[in-house]
Amino acid sequence: MCVCTCLYRYKCVCICSCLFVLFEYIMMRVHVCVCVCLFTTVCPDRDPELQPWMPGHSEAHRVTIGYGRKVLLTSSATVHSIEITSGGKLVIADSHHPILLRTKHILIGNGGQLHIGSPDCPYKGNLTISLFGRSDDKDTEHSYFGRKYIGVGTGGTLEIHGKKKLSWTFLNKTLHPGESQDNSYLFERGWGNRGIIVHVIHPKTGEVLHSDRFDTYRSKEESRRLAKYVDGVENGMILAMVVNDEGSNNLEESAKKTISKLGSRHFHRLGFRYVSRVLTHDPLRPEAFISIERLSNSTVLELAEPAEGWGPGDTVVLASTDYSMHQAEEFTLLHCPTCRPTQVKVQGQCVCVCEVDGVDMRAEVGLLSRNILIRGEMDPSCYGNEACKFFSFDTFGGHLKVEHGFKAVHVSSVELQHMGQQSMGHYPVHFHMNGDVDQKGGYDPPTSVSDLSIHHTFSRCVTIHGTNGLLVKDVVGYDALGHCFFTEDGPEERNTFDHCLGLMIRAGTLLPSDRDSKMCRDITHGAFPGYVANPRQDCSATSTFWIANPNNNLINCAAAGSEETGFWFLFHHVPTGPSEGMYSPGRTEHTPMGLFTNNRAHSNYRAGMILDNGVKTTQANDKDKRPFLSLVGARYGPHQDADPFKPRVPALIHHFVAYKNQDHGAWLRGGDVWLDDCQFADNGIGLTLASGGTFPDDDGSRQEVKNSLFVGESENRGMSIPDNRIWGPGGSDLSGRTLPRGVDFPIRGMQIYDGPINVQNCTFRKYIALDGRHTSAFGFRLNNSWQSCPKNNVTNITFHDITSRVFFGEPGPWFNQMQMDGDKTTIFHDVDGSVSEYPGAFLVKQDNWLLRHPDCIDVPDWRAAICSGRYAQIYIQTRNPANLNMQIVKDEFPDRPLELEGALGKRKHYQQFQPVITLAKGYTIHWDQAAPAEIIVWLINFDRNDWINVGFCYPAGTTFTVISDIHNRLTKQTRKTGVFMRTAQRNKIHRSHLARGYYYLEEDTGLLFLQVKAYNDKEDFAFCSVKGCERVKITAVIPKGSPPSNCMAQAYPRHAEMPIVDVPMPSKLPGTKLVRTELGLFLTVCQNDDGHFNGRKLYQPDEGVQMTVIDGHDGRLLESKGFRNSILQGIPAQIESYVNNLKNK
Repeated sequence: MCVCTCLYRYKCVCICSCLFVLFEYIMMRVHVCVCVCLFTTVCPDRDPELQPWMPGHSEAHRVTIGYGRKVLLTSSATVHSIEITSGGKLVIADSHHPILLRTKHILIGNGGQLHIGSPDCPYKGNLTISLFGRSDDKDTEHSYFGRKYIGVGTGGTLEIHGKKKLSWTFLNKTLHPGESQDNSYLFERGWGNRGIIVHVIHPKTGEVLHSDRFDTYRSKEESRRLAKYVDGVENGMILAMVVNDEGSNNLEESAKKTISKLGSRHFHRLGFRYVSRVLTHDPLRPEAFISIERLSNSTVLELAEPAEGWGPGDTVVLASTDYSMHQAEEFTLLHCPTCRPTQVKVQGQCVCVCEVDGVDMRAEVGLLSRNILIRGEMDPSCYGNEACKFFSFDTFGGHLKVEHGFKAVHVSSVELQHMGQQSMGHYPVHFHMNGDVDQKGGYDPPTSVSDLSIHHTFSRCVTIHGTNGLLVKDVVGYDALGHCFFTEDGPEERNTFDHCLGLMIRAGTLLPSDRDSKMCRDITHGAFPGYVANPRQDCSATSTFWIANPNNNLINCAAAGSEETGFWFLFHHVPTGPSEGMYSPGRTEHTPMGLFTNNRAHSNYRAGMILDNGVKTTQANDKDKRPFLSLVGARYGPHQDADPFKPRVPALIHHFVAYKNQDHGAWLRGGDVWLDDCQFADNGIGLTLASGGTFPDDDGSRQEVKNSLFVGESENRGMSIPDNRIWGPGGSDLSGRTLPRGVDFPIRGMQIYDGPINVQNCTFRKYIALDGRHTSAFGFRLNNSWQSCPKNNVTNITFHDITSRVFFGEPGPWFNQMQMDGDKTTIFHDVDGSVSEYPGAFLVKQDNWLLRHPDCIDVPDWRAAICSGRYAQIYIQTRNPANLNMQIVKDEFPDRPLELEGALGKRKHYQQFQPVITLAKGYTIHWDQAAPAEIIVWLINFDRNDWINVGFCYPAGTTFTVISDIHNRLTKQTRKTGVFMRTAQRNKIHRSHLARGYYYLEEDTGLLFLQVKAYNDKEDFAFCSVKGCERVKITAVIPKGSPPSNCMAQAYPRHAEMPIVDVPMPSKLPGTKLVRTELGLFLTVCQNDDGHFNGRKLYQPDEGVQMTVIDGHDGRLLESKGFRNSILQGIPAQIESYVNNLKNK
């Protein structure tokens, strides 16, 4: 074995050889080892092979560095362009004097290399690379890179490594003048002698200009010297005096008067051993402090970690902690010799918001300055392109682009300013169609960009296009147009965004999703003639992180202000652009999510996070006039290997913090999307989990949120400044604060939408309803036409400072008339009673009599009823016609029909009604037109052997064909399972089985009766059975000219039934205070001569008086209002006024 040891910066090479030696007539084999130490430079500018290069200044000078030439730029230069090729190498000298390199472009390829520092030897000087030129220059632009660029082509190497600096951190505290030791001075001199000690201090710097001691205890001469000394102090200086031991014995009145004239209020009272501010940490060495508060426009920032590399003159940006991203501010760092490592002083005033109500609302502080700056030189105003319709400033900046086949790219600790162009493919940092750029692609070390500051840019921050495995770490993106951290076509996977910050992200013109409403309407190229933009659907999606494939990692990132959204996960059904054909259709919709942990989003308009939607992957045509890449619908269902036939793989969102987002903290639509340990505060709506308006595309999946905190209105009240257009009362004390949408917007914590969802072990705080504003911990989507799932489960919920735990809505602002189907069918399951205090109960809308029974308890404040029962859904699809309304009546409450208008709109070729029903009951269904020729009844959330009886109203003379089948939504295959035969005995419909069922036509009422029943097992959260969706299909031939098919007058009271409570109401939890059963009211009202009774229970949520108004004719509950002791104050005037204003019926 050969072992070598070399000195530092030398590389050891051991050369071994075998020699044959003749020794005393014996041939011997001898091993010989030679140790060679080769000098290797760590710092690239110390390579002895480099030749000094000083090209001078000429904008016409085109430079080519090739054929193995290696040069060292040692001074500032201006050239037309630089091409590094054919083994050429350019290194920038790490000089003590600043270097400015101006050029139109730098092209690196074919073995060319550009080195500025290295990972082990960061560049310490000050370097600026300034890219100049206009979009209308006469020079021929490069076919791939365009103009004004640093381009890394095939075989090129780019290594740029500036001085290491902390990229961004959090603001823990702000210190204003007088709150720290910054302006204090310690008296250390002369404590061994008696008398008066005087310091003259400069008012701006705090520097002690002169000091002296006057022994006025022993000598009157010293008193006269003191008076003279004071008279000689220059005007404007600060005079500080401290008495040591004793100084009044020989202190003359003349000295006292002189000092009193300066404004001293205490000196004339100086007596024996009068002691001013003395601190005695050590009795033998007392200390005196003088604190000088300077009225300066500065603030000391206490940071969460040491400000490594930050220094005077650097610029930082402080993020907003309110709803408006425009409250972000830039500050310049000042000299601060007394600051600790975690402190910096900035020019200007700012306010700190820290942890509030358990939610981390600390502002992010990002460093914009670096010692290496790459910038675009800009014209003073916009010129010559379509962008000038929307921007007054020049948007033709520089850009850095990396082509497929590069040799190595690592960029760290660099500032990029005025980069990007409002044209496709020209971004501040752009990896374009590079494939795998980590070890999988043969890159070791893996490709990375880190510690970058990308600010005041004109098109994005970092773009990853057709590239996998890139590390983007510690990057700050600030004040950018269009999506900031951007994955482009859909095939981008395994990229990691680690500890990246984006803020002040504005709309741009490039893609429909980049554009705001005005741009969306004005930019119509790519649209089919006749296209009318709908900005909120087609465009308006500007996001800080735009993730087109879920298999990417986002860790410790912050989206601190965008015109629309912080994090947006969306899906390309097929890859687009140059990536076309890279994966099979629909793959991204089923791809498991990468890591998403410890991220945060605030100060965004639409949402902190959205997981929803796709982009249109076809060109505009007559059927769909929208432009290519407009937003469209998509559904996410992650599965192993992106194969929907393999097991589901939940997308995990861990420790996500969302606050001060105007609309949503998060809107997440998909299959298995699970949140854990998240925080939502001060959002218009904290969280919405959406599956599908009709069916969850990934049947059997569920969404859930666990171990999370929701805060309605925190102590972060925001700032009343001109930018805050929405300011009003809020919180328990009704104090002024910024509001998310409007003074009457119904703030909700958890918004329950379709489902199924699971909310478990969550805490809700400070949801305070006000007069004219409904606020609740749980709420429902407003103006909702879609389904509501009875499998929406809520467990182990804790409430603090809540006025309404849940609110089901009422007609009025924001809620409109509450006449859409989803508004009427809302429901959720209170598994343990932590919401209603009745374990196992369901909360339903108070006027939905399909779900009620006589023992249900009304909660008027919630517009809800607490009920027990077994619930499921039926989907009723109708064709020919599809534009009709349906009424469904529960036989137990025939005077309480539920009218539905359908979920799909009146122009579709079919309609779908989606009521929630009580199992094992009878119903009749009626229409506002002649009955449809085709009805398909889907059994949704039916377990095996669950059933209901249904009577469908048809005109006289109708003939029928009735079958049953199973439809597999995944394979899109349908299999017939049975036939329904007509029977003359109505009771025979109960004898149906899978292969043969029975229907009964009651000709005098027009009702076709049959029983729909499930025959197969079902998974817990699946809508349909393990074999598919069980259905009953009715095909009818209806006589022409038939009148509306409404049989209610004929059906009832014949088919009315006595209300029966199949599932007894659970017992109330002991020791709870929300509902006092002894204050409950039970009403029994006789409705009909046949003895049919309608019973209702009401409770009030607090002690006081409950006023209930009932229609004396039919027993309908008209309204119920509570008057709480806490607000009555013994004065019944409110009750008297309420009763006097009741209308006579």
